Amino acid sequence: MRTYELLFIVVPNETDETVDGLIEQLRTVATDRGATIAKVDKMGRRRLAYPIRKAPTTYTDGNYVVLTIEGSGAEIAELERRLRVAEPVMRHLTVRIDEDLKRAEKFKAKRAKSGRPPGGQRRGRGGPAPESEVFADADESESTEEVS
Repeated sequence: MRTYELLFIVVPNETDETVDGLIEQLRTVATDRGATIAKVDKMGRRRLAYPIRKAPTTYTDGNYVVLTIEGSGAEIAELERRLRVAEPVMRHLTVRIDEDLKRAEKFKAKRAKSGRPPGGQRRGRGGPAPESEVFADADESESTEEVS
């Protein structure tokens, strides 16, 4: 089974009931075709990167929804077709993420095995200097000032 993320943007003046109805419609289409909806993330109203004109109005923000779908891939074509003809949907995008998830798990296991700290932090960078170095530098600068 492959994993996909389906993101779509709904016009901001649609009600929550309309958005929920659209999500439920996509959920039934996906499950009828053999896929499962692993996660529904309603991100809410956000500003768009650029204005989108959907005649006769130009929108600067929209309601974002992300569906995580596990399936064979055949159902994605039907979901995209329905999103293309859905009136309240401004844009949609589908991305296959199963290979990225596998790669992330591989790096996580490798990092745990090597004993590195999480979050990509490297030793010797970004942190404060040890006190011995700080005081050693201060002692040197004081001694040069006295000589001068």
